[in-house]
Amino acid sequence: MTILLLLAVCFLAYSNGANDNFKGVASLFGSKTTGYRTAIGWATVCTLAGSVAAIFLAQALLMKFSGKGLVPDSLAGSEYFLLAVAVGAGVTVILATLTGFPISTTHALTGAMAGSGWVAVGSQVSLGVLGKAFFLPLLLSPVLAVALGASLYLICRWSRLQLGITKEWCICIGEEQQVVPMPQPSSILGLQAAAPTISACVDQQSRCEPRYAGGFFGIGYQQIMDAAHFLSAGVVSFARGLNDTPKMAALLLVLPELGARSSLITVAVAIAVGGLFSARRVADTMSHKITSMNHGQGFSANLATGLLVMAASLFGLPVSTTHVSVGALFGIGLTSRQANISVIRNILLSWLITLPCAAMVGALVYRFTKH
Repeated sequence: MTILLLLAVCFLAYSNGANDNFKGVASLFGSKTTGYRTAIGWATVCTLAGSVAAIFLAQALLMKFSGKGLVPDSLAGSEYFLLAVAVGAGVTVILATLTGFPISTTHALTGAMAGSGWVAVGSQVSLGVLGKAFFLPLLLSPVLAVALGASLYLICRWSRLQLGITKEWCICIGEEQQVVPMPQPSSILGLQAAAPTISACVDQQSRCEPRYAGGFFGIGYQQIMDAAHFLSAGVVSFARGLNDTPKMAALLLVLPELGARSSLITVAVAIAVGGLFSARRVADTMSHKITSMNHGQGFSANLATGLLVMAASLFGLPVSTTHVSVGALFGIGLTSRQANISVIRNILLSWLITLPCAAMVGALVYRFTKH
């Protein structure tokens, strides 16, 4: 059981990394600030740093997700219960990752704890704790993120205009080689290259890249924005590692061989590996399908996400980085009128399915392993 529980938690952490690691840097990739490999590398480094910081800063979350208070202490310390929670949440998250939907590991853990707990002790599962300590932060966080993301973007845009920072757009000018058909004696058409000509073209708006004109003390405003954007993405990834790592490491506290610090390090490594190898599909959804964005919009979304998630981590509130990140991007999309409502609707549907799916898998695993 010890080996099975350790493997199950590592699988859950790997699934979490695959589904969540890219969320902090989605705006970097979506606004064309950097490519996929650089973005996922930066996310991995900063998430790992946040996971290590959780050893010292996230003790409240470590205790909350051990299950104590939600279910009787005797069950919370049962390896069968913790195994069911880890497998139930891990299977749910990896299925969402394979289909490209960004869901909440926090939501999956909550569902798995409720489902396996209900099978084990029935009505002894504390619905009051479930609602107040888990559901309320999960429901409020995306609403706050939408409002904060939209507000920060409007404030940043107003500040840019007040400072007189303008945008410049590029067009493509260069030589163009044309091939024209020429009649041949054999009554067929031949192809002949004409002399190259100078031409200018304007591409689709989605492919145009606006840049901030001007500079400050010899440093271009665009360079300053890119640096701030990278920093904000790092803050979000750090906050995600700080908030998510203790939730999964809490499942290993029952193993005296590991201890809290070793549990956190084990989970941190598995999260990093999952993000490096399996994050591409969720990356496409987060970066390109929710809303189109420019550099300023991406920076505002990251700033809102980082502030909310770090505040929640310090106060021990189990908010979802997914809900906050998607909410901030959606808030930006509503403000710029470029939000993809159909994609948001599908993501919301996946969020509704997450909890019952994790509860069902957790309940089945508990019944199978126990009996």
